[in-house]
Amino acid sequence: MKLVFPNLNYKEKAIEFINEFYEYNSEINGSGSLDRYLRESTYEEWLNKVLNDMDVANIVQPRVPALTYFYVREEDDKIVGMVNLRLALNDFLRAEGGHIGYGIRPTERRKHYATDMLTAALDVYRTLAFKEVIITCDKCNIASANVIKNCNGELASESYSETYKELIQRYIIKI
Repeated sequence: MKLVFPNLNYKEKAIEFINEFYEYNSEINGSGSLDRYLRESTYEEWLNKVLNDMDVANIVQPRVPALTYFYVREEDDKIVGMVNLRLALNDFLRAEGGHIGYGIRPTERRKHYATDMLTAALDVYRTLAFKEVIITCDKCNIASANVIKNCNGELASESYSETYKELIQRYIIKI
């Protein structure tokens, strides 16, 4: 498995990845808005957005700089997951969104990919000299909470989100 920066070579695989979430009526997380861009624009426009998200000096608030990666199984070059790594936090992200958003395609869940992908994401943060990251999940998402705990996440708080209309658990991972 490896993290792969999005590029044109992955266009069809990325579309297939997002379509699987629709097919399984599953929530999409960590895609860096790929799902929205595929509905409203194009994959190529999304690639431009991903590049612009890295332009730390020119991010328009309330957006924050971020890196987005595909998590690819090397044997068949299949996109198994996506992860969005935010390099800064605004007030909303500090309370409800955290540094990391991630998702595994429905047919590849329960295979430990999420824990492995989150571990790879934490390695990126280590490289960038982060000391800790905040990561959140819905309280009812037991699988995500377990992934976070598998990566040494410590529950810091729980609060009701007016945005999501549910309890959000906020974890801190020391790196």
